[in-house]
Amino acid sequence: MGGADKLMLKIDGVPLIVRTCRRAAATGHPVFAAIPGPWHPRYEALRDEPVTCFDVPGHKEGIGGTLRDAVHRLPPCEAFMIVLADMPDLETSDLERVMAAFPHRAKNTVVRAFTDGGDPGHPILVSSDLRPDFSALSGDDGANEIVSNPTLSLIRVPLSKDRARVDLDTQEDWTNWLAG
Repeated sequence: MGGADKLMLKIDGVPLIVRTCRRAAATGHPVFAAIPGPWHPRYEALRDEPVTCFDVPGHKEGIGGTLRDAVHRLPPCEAFMIVLADMPDLETSDLERVMAAFPHRAKNTVVRAFTDGGDPGHPILVSSDLRPDFSALSGDDGANEIVSNPTLSLIRVPLSKDRARVDLDTQEDWTNWLAG
């Protein structure tokens, strides 16, 4: 991104992280954002939003460290959803579809969004009994080893227009997305 914070880049005048958190908050469920620390500009951007920010020192290790630290800080819950903030096409209705597919009181279950073509993507809803598995995460593989475990009960939710996979990681991604 040429040194720019991709989550602070604006779409329609709103930083991407704020846009994503607003869509998540519109589900009516609590929203928690993993932020490097209170000194980070993302904190200020989310200050007036209905979001609880978690400091995640493990962000330096990659997405695995971020997820490990964030999941550890979550309050007790039946399940938790992982929504990546750099996925601009995810809509509130997509998050709600994934939530609606979760069986009440499910154990060892992952509900995952997929593309029209069958590729796994985001968001991902994880039953809380899998929380301990997140304590060993580090690096840039995220939670793939957890949510891809063949012993899990996997519920697939297809999202149209490949919204489950569109993310903005590079300047080229941004340029192409804005042009599309």
